[in-house]
Amino acid sequence: MDTSVILTNEQIAHKTKRIAFQILESSSNESEIVIAGIIGNGYIFAQRLVNELKTISDIDVILCEVSMDKRNPLAGVQTDIPPSQYENKALILVDDVLNSGTTLIYGIKHFLEVPLKKFKTAVLINRNHKKYPVKADFKGLSLSTSLQEHVHVIFENGTAKAILE
Repeated sequence: MDTSVILTNEQIAHKTKRIAFQILESSSNESEIVIAGIIGNGYIFAQRLVNELKTISDIDVILCEVSMDKRNPLAGVQTDIPPSQYENKALILVDDVLNSGTTLIYGIKHFLEVPLKKFKTAVLINRNHKKYPVKADFKGLSLSTSLQEHVHVIFENGTAKAILE
């Protein structure tokens, strides 16, 4: 199967920085924000966003890992911090690729059970094949692909790339 690089490491770094500035701008009235990354690549992308936010601002940023079985999201969602740490705060739910919207919608459902001050979503790549009415507030790249094509973000050894197969 043919693969194409759709984002290089440098492009991903640039998009991460831009999204961090967008998050900062939308949270300008906040003293603290929570960046919640979905387990796997979503969490790695969230870590990169947190690092950028810490270099461009003095706002307090809490990093949270969101765990779920992506093949069976009905099994439940957990976070590595207690709900009291994100209650009544601005929260951004982060994933690497928004494909069908299943993972993001179940993550959103989890956080809607706790009162939040503000809730947004961020993805590195937004595909246009959603099964659920979910959107990314912050996105690095919007990409129209066929249903047979797959987008993968690969984070390894401090570098990253996004490929289309």
